Amino acid sequence: MSHEENKTSLLDLHEQILECILERLSPTDLCNMIRVCSFFRDMCSCCYHLWEKHLTQKWGKIIGDAAYRKWIGDLAYQEWQYSHTARPNLSYWRWKKGLFHSPRNAPQFSAIKPKLEKSCKAGSTLPASSVKALYLALESGKFWFPAQSGCSGVVLLCHDAQVSYDYRTDTFRARYPSQVRTTTEENVKWERIRAPPVDTPPFTPHVSDCLHDLKPGDHIEIQWKSHEKRPYGWWYAVVGHLEQCDGNMNHCRCHYSDTIVVEFNQYPPGSMWRRTMLSRKHNPGEGNGVDPLYGGIRKLSDEEEISKWLRLFFRSSYIS
Repeated sequence: MSHEENKTSLLDLHEQILECILERLSPTDLCNMIRVCSFFRDMCSCCYHLWEKHLTQKWGKIIGDAAYRKWIGDLAYQEWQYSHTARPNLSYWRWKKGLFHSPRNAPQFSAIKPKLEKSCKAGSTLPASSVKALYLALESGKFWFPAQSGCSGVVLLCHDAQVSYDYRTDTFRARYPSQVRTTTEENVKWERIRAPPVDTPPFTPHVSDCLHDLKPGDHIEIQWKSHEKRPYGWWYAVVGHLEQCDGNMNHCRCHYSDTIVVEFNQYPPGSMWRRTMLSRKHNPGEGNGVDPLYGGIRKLSDEEEISKWLRLFFRSSYIS
């Protein structure tokens, strides 16, 4: 047998072994493998779990449903443009399970909406090639996606924003919405970015579903803005005790009161911003007559989310 006949090609390996090898490659190496031959081009582009793993590991904590919807909407719009001249059939689009709460959340392009809604089936997934494309679009900074940017400094505050990655500095660019003009910030660090926890637009009061359950010691986020034409920001706070309560949890009756004490402990004692009172019947958008610019409240139950507020967004010594 000749020396040439003894050579074993990588392609001679079983497909499952090849997949195990590819699973250990970085995204850059996977892209290099795509250039090797048509077999690896197809395998590295069409194996969903290869790119889903990298997408989850690097981007999973800062891209949420809103980012996926925008990505699919952008893809659908590109397909709609292309279909006018080349390919009108969009039936191959498939959606990630649970990505849309209802078909009404699909892209509002009248020409393709019926086909998009028809293809939005339970249990379907985003095509592997689109997962790869999404990862590369995020890495390159070409894709601006909805997220929230936390403010460093004394305040514990998150603003809704459109952000994109800057691979040269390993930071983000952020565009903040305004009814007057959009502002942009550069060099936003990873720890300041998070996926929006709720699907509430920045100018819309969030509908609270926890007001009657709040009690002293609960961690919350509350919408607040300084002017009616500005977007809401999400502020970290805790629920405090009423003045007539001594704080002894064995005798505390604050959770039976119609008044909720909201404490912003990032401000020093005596500050006018330290405490505010809200009614459990508080109607977001109308306020309580004294603080008309407070919006909705969401209760924080996830320890990791609370810890991020305290460790990463918080840069003050005032917290008690």
